Amino acid sequence: MLRALYPVRHQPVTPAETELTTNKPRPQHAPPPRPQTLAGIHPVREALLAGRPFDRVLIAKGTGGPRIQEIIDLCRDRAIPIRFEPKDALDRASPDAHHQGLVAFAAAHQYSGIDAVLHNAKLLVILDGVEDPHNLGAIVRTAHAAGASAVVVPERRAAGLTETVAKAAAGALEYLPVVRIGNTAKTLEDLKQNGFWIYGLDERGDQIYSAVEYVQPTAFVLGGEGHGLHQNVKKHCDVLIRIPMAGAISSLNVSVAAGVVLFDWRRRFAR
Repeated sequence: MLRALYPVRHQPVTPAETELTTNKPRPQHAPPPRPQTLAGIHPVREALLAGRPFDRVLIAKGTGGPRIQEIIDLCRDRAIPIRFEPKDALDRASPDAHHQGLVAFAAAHQYSGIDAVLHNAKLLVILDGVEDPHNLGAIVRTAHAAGASAVVVPERRAAGLTETVAKAAAGALEYLPVVRIGNTAKTLEDLKQNGFWIYGLDERGDQIYSAVEYVQPTAFVLGGEGHGLHQNVKKHCDVLIRIPMAGAISSLNVSVAAGVVLFDWRRRFAR
C-alpha cells in the first residue's frame, strides 16, 4: 500500500482563508474581446444551451436535418439572427475548421479564477505548456467527462480559448471552467495548502499510475508537447507517475495520456 508513503495533508482551511489572491492574473487594460467564431454542430449547440450570448448564426444553404433544425429552433427561441449563406461564405468565416454547414459568432469565452473552482473540488487538471489547441480542447472534453472541476492553464506557453479549442472540446468548454494562472509552481504550493495532492505525469516518473493510491482532492499535472513537465514544476509535485509503454515510443500524446490517468481516477472514485 502506497498510502504509507504519504503523510496526511492538513485539512483545507476555512473558506475565508482559501482565496489564492497572490496568484491571480495581472489585470489587462484592453478593448472588449471580439466575438468568438464557433464552427460545427456540437460547439454551437452546447453554447446555445449554456446561454452564451450570440451575435448571429450562419447556416449553409441546402444544409438540413434534425440537428440543424434544433439549432434553428434554439436561435429563434432566443431571437438570435440566422442567415442562410452559400457554403463558400462559411468557408471564409471559418477557414480552419470543418464547420458542418454551421458557423456562429458568440461572446468570447472567459477564463475563470481559481478561487471560484476550489469549493468542493475533488479533481483538477493542470497543464504545463500545452500549446496545441487540439490537445487543449481534447483535454477539456476528457476532463469534463471524467468529473474534473476545472482545467488550469498558465498565462504563457498555453493555447488560448480559440475556435479550434472549442471545436476539439465538442461543447465541453461551455460546462468546464478553464482557469488561467500566473505561476504554476506557486499555484501548486497554494493547492497543497488547500489539501490537494499533486501528481505529475512524467515518462520517467517514480510510480506507475495504476499502482498509486490517489489521495483526494487530486490535481494531475501534464506537460506540453515534446518537453513534458518543466523541472521547476516537477519539484513541486508530490508524486511523479508514469504510464508504462510496451512499444518503442516512450510517451503518449498529452491528451491521450490525460484520458488514461483521469479515467483510472474516475474508476476508483466514481459513485
